[in-house]
Amino acid sequence: MTGGRALRGGVLLAVGACLVVPILAGLVTTGRAAFGVLPAIGAVDAGLDPWRALIAQPGFASSLRLTLVTGFAATALSVLLAAAAVAVLHRRVRAEWLAPFLAVPHAALAIGLAFLLAPSGWIARGLAPLLGWSVPPDVATVNDPSGVALILGLMAKEVPFLILMLLAALSQIPARTHIAAARALGYGPGVVWVSVILPQLWPLLRLPVRVVLAFSLSVVDVALILGPLNPPTLAVAVTRWFAAPDAALLLPASAGAILQAAVVAGGIAILWGIEQAAAAAGRLWLRRGGRGRTGEPMVALLAAMAAVLAALSVAALIVLAVWSLAFRWPWPAMLPQGWTLRFWMTPGDWWSAAGQTLAIGGTATIAALILAIAWLEGEDRGGHPRARWGEALIYLPLMLPQVAFLFGLNVELLRLGISPGFWAVVWGHVLFVFPYVMIALSDPWRRLDPGHLRSAAALGAGPMRRLVAIKLPLLLRPILIAAAVGFSVSVALYLPTLFLGGGRIATLTTEAVTLSSGADRRVLGVLATLQAVLPVLAFATAGLVPRLLHRNRLGMTGGIVA
Repeated sequence: MTGGRALRGGVLLAVGACLVVPILAGLVTTGRAAFGVLPAIGAVDAGLDPWRALIAQPGFASSLRLTLVTGFAATALSVLLAAAAVAVLHRRVRAEWLAPFLAVPHAALAIGLAFLLAPSGWIARGLAPLLGWSVPPDVATVNDPSGVALILGLMAKEVPFLILMLLAALSQIPARTHIAAARALGYGPGVVWVSVILPQLWPLLRLPVRVVLAFSLSVVDVALILGPLNPPTLAVAVTRWFAAPDAALLLPASAGAILQAAVVAGGIAILWGIEQAAAAAGRLWLRRGGRGRTGEPMVALLAAMAAVLAALSVAALIVLAVWSLAFRWPWPAMLPQGWTLRFWMTPGDWWSAAGQTLAIGGTATIAALILAIAWLEGEDRGGHPRARWGEALIYLPLMLPQVAFLFGLNVELLRLGISPGFWAVVWGHVLFVFPYVMIALSDPWRRLDPGHLRSAAALGAGPMRRLVAIKLPLLLRPILIAAAVGFSVSVALYLPTLFLGGGRIATLTTEAVTLSSGADRRVLGVLATLQAVLPVLAFATAGLVPRLLHRNRLGMTGGIVA
């Protein structure tokens, strides 16, 4: 027990010193700059001038409006589509089918959707013979001023994530019993989900939905690829002001970053208010005896929209590969007239970017995995379940907008004499990889059959030997899946690489986002395809390695209590 306390204390100290304190320090530094205090550029007088300058920026009000509209719309539609899809297909959908959608980075999928939705994209090419288009239509289907393409791009990643969370939550309640009882009382299938199942799932879904909302309100890379360009969303505008050569823009940019954090906090508060109102309305509706049979077409329509979204995502990934192999692809042909491997055989800059992506992702994932295993082992040895404040520490980097603290964190690193570079980027990636590794590994770790450990202890094995010889081999598959999740998160990170690399570290994501504004589609197709393939290979490895290592040891797959 003493060793457990020491291990837990050491892990909490490491998490606090290396993850939590730097995030809070970065937030404080950005906050001071937002009120005019940034000694690095000679600003020492506190005041509200940065906020006045922020409000005076061209397009500020439009940026704020776009942020709210796209963030709330993407989150609300994602929740509705995911809930309807699970309601209709929960007995036929397997979580493994979602892995390709979850593994592909946001930026790669957004680039594929841009190829699909553009006026010269696959959808327009398919409609051209029917509508008689001799040239691509003059319609802004990507980077549209209302943000529809951005909403669609966010939903393409968020719906599979929420479906996975719903399936995981569904396994923790007796759903079939509840459905059978409600149907016997005369309720329609759709209303059973709305009135009986979803209220039980929501407490387990609340935190993932808040993470989705925070991400949708503050995303930068997807907004740069699919979102409105002028004015852009607030997060994109703030990032541009931070990167501008005029140092005077750093102060209003900091004010914008703090405003971005306030927008996310306000969004979560509004979500809480909607929860309370929906619960009250639901109770009133049930007391009035509503059976909701007329709601069935709406549930079916939303499920069909989820299926269309999945089809668009698959098509987006296919068109990435097609563009990377295209030699000549004139309008309105559905496929290239010539194919080539030239853009794959002449690596150029993508070779270096792929190497940096692998090195940064691999190093950050290993560090996060070691920290997560130490945390979980400390919980086991201490014999205490995780407290709510522990969960809050894990989710902290996911709930705060990245732009709100990364600038301040960069300033603090420079003040300590740590220059932007490879190791700073690795550390920045660990900030975001660690929470996802913990989320992926915590449940399998807790479900490990304690009988194995008791048997090992009875045979004289100490805590370290039980960890190395029993737990880690039995949990090899969940550990490798958690590593694959962490690696895919690292591959997708854009802002931490941009800020902590000082613009000198090029990964596949930073290169793809930079080139998405008008580079050769074939080069962009190579970068985005590579960006999508690397995480998929990581998940494939996570599934293959345990099968090879344990092919003659059937007991190694039975260590988890269902």
